[in-house]
Amino acid sequence: MSKAAASFTELVTLLQERFGAAVVLGTDEAGMPPAVLIAPEAIAEVCRFLYEAEQTYFDLLSCITGLDNGPEAGTMEVIYNLYSIPYNQHLMLKVVLPRNLPGKALPLVPSVSSIWRTANWHEREIFDLVGIHFAEHPDLRRILLPEDWEGHPLRKDYREQEYYHGIWVRYGQERLEDGQGKQQ
Repeated sequence: MSKAAASFTELVTLLQERFGAAVVLGTDEAGMPPAVLIAPEAIAEVCRFLYEAEQTYFDLLSCITGLDNGPEAGTMEVIYNLYSIPYNQHLMLKVVLPRNLPGKALPLVPSVSSIWRTANWHEREIFDLVGIHFAEHPDLRRILLPEDWEGHPLRKDYREQEYYHGIWVRYGQERLEDGQGKQQ
């Protein structure tokens, strides 16, 4: 016998009753699937509940995405795409973080890698490319770029370095070292 999935509205109500308005900040129904906005400091607790509760059992973390809304907006987001295999149901959770100023600590959100092991790689990629720190991650270090790389390439204000250990890295840019303006 197949289990009946809760509607999005029922899931939001369940989370609001369990965690309150200080944790469940609202919804964003413009996307597919619609998203529940969660207070950043509570994301791991909410995810643990959604994973363990029999009425939800979101047993699969499909993806985590980091998003930089740019210096003008002053915010960044972490977006969690969950799936419940037994209920054949998708759910998106979002946390919005204040964007750090240059030279200040990276935005911080709790890790969910203790809930879903696949979060380990997703969180490392977001840390590496977007510059969001995941508290209590078991091995938070760069995954695609060298440890001493400067900056986070998916930030909207990222400026790539010209050289890395003496190697020209500004691909697609002209080098003027030969005086002819030719690419080397």
